[in-house]
Amino acid sequence: MDSLSLDQDLAEADGLLLGDLDAPLSRKASGAYFTPDAVAATLVRWAVRERNDRLLDPSCGDGAFVSAHPRSVGVEQDAASARIARERAPSGEIHVADFFAWAERTAERFDCAAGNPPFIRYQRFAGETRARALRICRGLGAGFSGLTSSWAPFLVATAALLRPGGRMAFVIPAEVGHAPYAAPFLDFAVSRFETVHVVAIREKLFPNLSEDCWLLFCDEFGGSTREIRFSALDRFVPSDAPPVTFERIGVDAWRGTWRKRLRPYLMPEPAREAYRRVADSAEARRLGQVAAVGIGYVTGANDFFHLRPSQADRLGIPEAFLYPTVRNGRVLSGSVLTRGQVARWRAADEPVLLLRLQKGEALPPAVVAYLDGEAGRRARTAYKCRVRSPWHAVPDVQVPDYLLSYMSGQRPSLVRNDARCTATNSVHCVRLREPTSGRRLDAWGTPFVDLSCEIEGHPLGGGMLKLEPREAAQVVLPGPGQVRAGDEDACREAVATMRRWRHRAA
Repeated sequence: MDSLSLDQDLAEADGLLLGDLDAPLSRKASGAYFTPDAVAATLVRWAVRERNDRLLDPSCGDGAFVSAHPRSVGVEQDAASARIARERAPSGEIHVADFFAWAERTAERFDCAAGNPPFIRYQRFAGETRARALRICRGLGAGFSGLTSSWAPFLVATAALLRPGGRMAFVIPAEVGHAPYAAPFLDFAVSRFETVHVVAIREKLFPNLSEDCWLLFCDEFGGSTREIRFSALDRFVPSDAPPVTFERIGVDAWRGTWRKRLRPYLMPEPAREAYRRVADSAEARRLGQVAAVGIGYVTGANDFFHLRPSQADRLGIPEAFLYPTVRNGRVLSGSVLTRGQVARWRAADEPVLLLRLQKGEALPPAVVAYLDGEAGRRARTAYKCRVRSPWHAVPDVQVPDYLLSYMSGQRPSLVRNDARCTATNSVHCVRLREPTSGRRLDAWGTPFVDLSCEIEGHPLGGGMLKLEPREAAQVVLPGPGQVRAGDEDACREAVATMRRWRHRAA
């Protein structure tokens, strides 16, 4: 049978149209970034124990894993990649299919599994595939939120296809160390395997991707464990097994002390101990206890609603309808935003004046003319504008006590808002719960608080640290005299370590 006929038979058997064979999915759509052979060989060597073991790769891509063992079964949704996999693994079975649909109907069970599941963020992991994946996982006791990425359900559904005593070895995103959606997978893994070993690798496995990747080894399916083994390596080295040196993280400590995060175990133990001693004390406060942290306003049409002073003068917009705003966290420097700084923005004719219109208020002719002009007609068609009434009244405009950058290279900037600016959702708005609470924020920028930001935040591509509002609310503010001199040194060392892991120089 020629290759085209074989492809057609397999595609029809798995419910795909023949036309799909000539329409390869983009990498972004499929989440496919093919695995280096040395990484695939390491995972397969550990997973396969006997010559006759049946190996499953639920997203086999171009066949890096299935080609490493003759008794392999691969599933791949992209027919062009599946064709390459068949050429590389002629003795294997390659199914062109949606894995979750295939998993629901297959009766076969496997001795082991290995692979690199697709990393598709929740925005694109949608439709029937997503619904089926979450349904399968719920049936297996793994309840994922609507924000889950694709790789975690892939691993749960794969584990369910293992025979008792089976094992699996996978490349996984480093998000397993901090993302809330990853926690249900680890909860599932420790309840279904006797051994769960996460191997963090600082040097990128995929140099062209912003996403860091780690390795996962799970053994003895059908058992359970009360610990997660954790190894942190500077770089990947081919081997036959996971590292023999690892830290034993109690599942209770992972769930409770560290709020289901593995990233704190990247730093030295003395720093973790010093951090917990302060964080768990009665004198310490979380930022969320001292202040409310939330995002700024969303206009839906920034270029329309943010005016330059010269533009406002030309249009005749009265000053009463304009409000100075912070549009980007990059403008935050120092510890205080002053009226003098805003005056300099205005002198430079920056677009820092928000057209602030209240619902139901009478508008002067100049404002009405601007709203009804060509730019206004375009702006009102934007999604955020057309779903609110009236479209021109931007909601949630507030004047916070402090402004907090939520993406930063070094430390997040917390700036006292003496200029009484408002802010877009490109920065966080911090409002004190009590007028005297501001004294607690004097600790910002100290080594301890820098470390707390690294622990509670999470790395983003390009070496950036991101603090979501819920993460910022967890940043620990120590009480006076709580942090000892020796603790300061341990915190500085730990901050440098955490920054290296997110590829940022200390």
